[in-house]
Amino acid sequence: MDFVSDQLASGRRFRLLNIVNDFRRDCASQLVDTPISGRRLARFLDEVAQQRSLPASIVCDNNPQLTSKAMFLWARERKVTLAFIQPCKPTQNVFIESFNGKFRDDCLNQYWFPSLADARHEIDQWRAHYNYVRPHSSFSYLLPVAYAQRCA
Repeated sequence: MDFVSDQLASGRRFRLLNIVNDFRRDCASQLVDTPISGRRLARFLDEVAQQRSLPASIVCDNNPQLTSKAMFLWARERKVTLAFIQPCKPTQNVFIESFNGKFRDDCLNQYWFPSLADARHEIDQWRAHYNYVRPHSSFSYLLPVAYAQRCA
């Protein structure tokens, strides 16, 4: 998982947390808010866990929200290892960095968001397209869902 930022038409900044499943290469979920605290992040991960099982390990950078006490306690209680990459080494989390580039090019740079609600809607639509419509070259142009079914 990794953070990306953008701004609304009014100039107000907002943050996005992208969560990518490295095996399926799909976007498991996205949190769009302003701001995103460690506690908010922990609550969001619990919401995601209601629809997908938690992994044994989550690769992330040393962002203050990710290294917060709330996230430390969340990970310990759920027996999830937070695997922090080395500072200034984004290549240690290559799948999310690649995803963030595609996401910025295909979504954030294409839309002018009048409100946070509009940003959430457009980003959710983009994620659905990315996961269920757009074939991925890394899977010989299969959809992530089809690839996961083939591997099951």
